[in-house]
Amino acid sequence: MIKAGEKILEGARQALAFARGEAVEGFVVHEPPSVDVRAIRRKTGLSQAKFAARFGFTVDAVRNWEQGRRKPEGPARVLLKVIEREPEAVLRALS
Repeated sequence: MIKAGEKILEGARQALAFARGEAVEGFVVHEPPSVDVRAIRRKTGLSQAKFAARFGFTVDAVRNWEQGRRKPEGPARVLLKVIEREPEAVLRALS
């Protein structure tokens, strides 16, 4: 039982370190390369406002990404890549 408890505590410590942005052995995060938000949105045929509403982004975020003031990071970047390839799958998952 002690070994199990020690493993749980170690896992919790690693998760906390990872959340702080520290490198943690054994944790590998795959982030896709940068995305062209404007091209993805145009491919859907939606305005910025409709794209944002349909996929759960703010209009400001979409505008900032498209105008190069900010770059989507982490989960937003992953979601955008999925929207780029399989927008209908995302819509099914969100419904």
